[in-house]
Amino acid sequence: MTITGGCACGAVRYAIEAEPVVTRVCWCRACQFTGGGNTPVNATFKTEDVRITGSLADFVSEADSGNQVHRRFCPNCGTPVTVQSDARPQYLGVRAGTMDDPNAVKPDMTIWVAEAPRWARIDETIPRYDGQPPPPGATAKKSSK
Repeated sequence: MTITGGCACGAVRYAIEAEPVVTRVCWCRACQFTGGGNTPVNATFKTEDVRITGSLADFVSEADSGNQVHRRFCPNCGTPVTVQSDARPQYLGVRAGTMDDPNAVKPDMTIWVAEAPRWARIDETIPRYDGQPPPPGATAKKSSK
């Protein structure tokens, strides 16, 4: 499987020769800001499987989990492209909205449900977590909502 994509202006492009490790819909407040009020879908890949051309600017902040997070975006058009935690540098999240084929991935879970606004539409057919989910391969308590 090859997944390709990039920013709105075309200055940044990527190619991924792998399946995602996990794909998450995230309702944390930081993602709501970078998603413009809605929520992004982040497909997580092994960092080594993602090839990016072009330059990305880096906004570093502390996530609700307490980890330092790098939200990288195109400095020309502002499109958010990747997200990565210092706690897990071996993984790189790619914004599904930047993929050339919007059907290339589908969400496996919804996270930070406790921070979603009342009007949020949350898929009842996939697992939900009130906060930070476990790392890939681990298990944790799901949301009771």
